[in-house]
Amino acid sequence: EDIVYEIMVKYGIDLTLNIEEISIAGKKAFSIGQNYLIVCLDKDITLGVVEGIGKLKPERAVFLDSGFADDNVKINAVQILKKFGVEDFRSI
Repeated sequence: EDIVYEIMVKYGIDLTLNIEEISIAGKKAFSIGQNYLIVCLDKDITLGVVEGIGKLKPERAVFLDSGFADDNVKINAVQILKKFGVEDFRSI
């Protein structure tokens, strides 16, 4: 959770916003501010996880760079998230 708070600080997000631990396709993620920001720092992220996050329609999504199952997932994640209107996608 320390990394989640660090991400919030970098984005300038109020640290008093509600942080909820959620599960998407069996992977742990955090929803900040009722899906304003979704942070998924789990490993072996698949396209199913990315699509599940996209369906929540967050303003922003952050993933662990090394968490993607492979490079194709990371490349396709951008397009999947854009399809759901998520324009701010970052991997750290």
